[in-house]
Order: sequence, then C-alpha cells, then structure tokens
Amino acid sequence: MSEPVCVADFERLAESRLEPGAFGYYAGGAEDERALAENVAAWERLRLRPRVLVDVTEVKTETTVLGTSVSMPLLVAPTALQRLAHPDGEPGMARAAAAAGTLMCLSTLATATPEEVAAAAPGAARWIQLYVFRDRGVTRAFVEQAAEHGYSALVLTVDAPRLGRRERDLRTGFRVPEEIAVPSAAAVRTLEGGSWDGATPLELLDAIDSSLTWDDLDELRSLSLLPLVLKGIQTAEDAELACAYGVDAIIVSNHGGRQLDAVAPTAELLPEVVEAVAGRVEVYVDGGIRRGSDVVKALGLGARAVLVGRAPLWGLACDGEVGARRVLELLRAEIELALALCGCTSPEGVSPAHLSVIAGP
Repeated sequence: MSEPVCVADFERLAESRLEPGAFGYYAGGAEDERALAENVAAWERLRLRPRVLVDVTEVKTETTVLGTSVSMPLLVAPTALQRLAHPDGEPGMARAAAAAGTLMCLSTLATATPEEVAAAAPGAARWIQLYVFRDRGVTRAFVEQAAEHGYSALVLTVDAPRLGRRERDLRTGFRVPEEIAVPSAAAVRTLEGGSWDGATPLELLDAIDSSLTWDDLDELRSLSLLPLVLKGIQTAEDAELACAYGVDAIIVSNHGGRQLDAVAPTAELLPEVVEAVAGRVEVYVDGGIRRGSDVVKALGLGARAVLVGRAPLWGLACDGEVGARRVLELLRAEIELALALCGCTSPEGVSPAHLSVIAGP
C-alpha cells in the first residue's frame, strides 16, 4: 500500500504484517465486540463547533499531567506483549514516546523489565501500570523497580478482576510464544515452582488477585509514595469513591472494549465522571480514539488528556520505534490542526461550547 497517512492506514498495514493470532489479540474486544465498536462510534457522534476570526498563528499543544509537562494531551497507554508486534518492543515504544515529547505507561505484562524500558529512554517521563497479583511479593518487587528507575506514577487497573471473554483469541487459539518472555508472568511461574513456556491470555492474568477492594488501596500506597491513578473507572459512583480514597487521578476506561461487552462507550461515560469529580483530581480517558480531533472532543468533555494504546502499537508493528514515533507525531499534528480550526490556541482553550452531539444509530 502507499505510505500510511492516518492511524487507520497503519492498522491495515499492521494487519498485513502480523500473524493472525497476534493481530487479533491486539485488535479484538470482548464477545460480540460491540463495546469496541461503540468506543469509536461515540467519538464520531460528537461534532466540533469551530470559532472563527481568532488569531491562531501560534497554537501550542503542550499541557501537563500530574505536574509533568508533555508535548500534547495524548499519552501512550499500557499495552501488553509489545515484542509480539516488533522486536523493538517496549524499549522502542519508550524511545518513540520520548522523541514525540509525551509520556509512556508501561504494562505489568510487558515483554521488557521496568529497568530495560527506563534505560531505553532515560530522560523521559513514564508511568507504570499495575495488576495486583495474589502473591503480593511480585507486586511489591514491581513497584520497587518502578520507584528505583524513575517512574512517576502507579496506574492501577481496576476493571479486570477476571479476563473478559475475547472470542477472537479463542478462535485463533492465540498463545504467547515461548520465545516472547513476559518478566512479571515468568516471576509468578517461578514462585509457583514452574517455568515460563508461553501462555494464553487467560493464563497471563490467572495470578491476578480478584479479591482486591477499595480498602486494599492503603496497602498499595504503603509500597510507594508515587501518585496513584485508577484506570477503569466507568461510573460517577466509583469516581466519588476514588476521590474519597485519595487517589491522584482517574482514567475513564472500559479496557478498550476488551472486558465487559455490554458497557457504554467511554465518550459517553466521561461527562458523568468529570461532573462527579468536580475538579478534585485530574481525569483522563481512553478507548476508541483514532484521530487528533477525537482528543479535542475529549478535552471539550472535561478530560485533561487521553491515552491511546492501539494506535502507536500499529506503528510499532509496521516499523518498530520509527513507526510508533510517526503515529504519535501524526496525532500531535492532527491535534494542533483541530485546535487551530476550532479557534483554540492551546488545549486549555477547549470548552463544552466547542461540542455538539448528533443522534446515535
């Protein structure tokens, strides 16, 4: 195909290059994939309302998240098994994010250690995503590595006490190859007296502690002084609880449509969470964001920033670190253009008045 010019082009090219099981693992959602599709469609139902005759000679995309400066209100979401997409893996993604001036969040189920990723982009901002294992020693070691190697926030995923039914993986029989190491999963296997020999997605998450409750947040906080972000909040009620329990930020997320299929898209969930939080903590959102204009829509709904996982992953699959960087730079250019054409000279200039909604199907 010709040179890719948008995220959708990168996705098509990635599909042609990846083995079907690996592509399905990255691209798929739960069950009938309605939540996956609706995440995208919900942003499409929002319309931007441009204001004109505004001096947009200089438009800045820079913002801050938890006090950290980033080049744009778009961060790299935690996605597992990146060396399955390309040998550059998470270290390549970290370098790409650093080159684009933004922040990467490393997955617990990464194919590189926190130390390796930190060494790949030593001066870059980075967060680390956590699953809490039944063996808290593994979790403690992971958090200690994060603190030691300069990660500036813990992002606790709270919407996956069990793995969603991902039927694409069942149809392809997807399994992580033995040669693709997952250090956290290998550590769990070792403690259980086994060895790493690959795994299905269900086996990867089998050691996650499904008994985790709000009261366990104090234990997690005791492991580190790093800010705590909850990823997977989908209701005003849980947003209120998150604030009451003293978390530092919230990510509105339905796990990219990969957990419970019968849920609302994140663009529809974001306003109630923002209203419930009432400015007490920063609110971010992920799910279905494919264009820079989607990012501007999220800002209009009250998000401080968005996280994208699949988009830079398609770039990584196409051309390693270089491809991931191209996707991130492409999205930054789209954000800048959308801001300018809306009459906004910075992300802070976007308001609900810049949005309208069309009826859904």
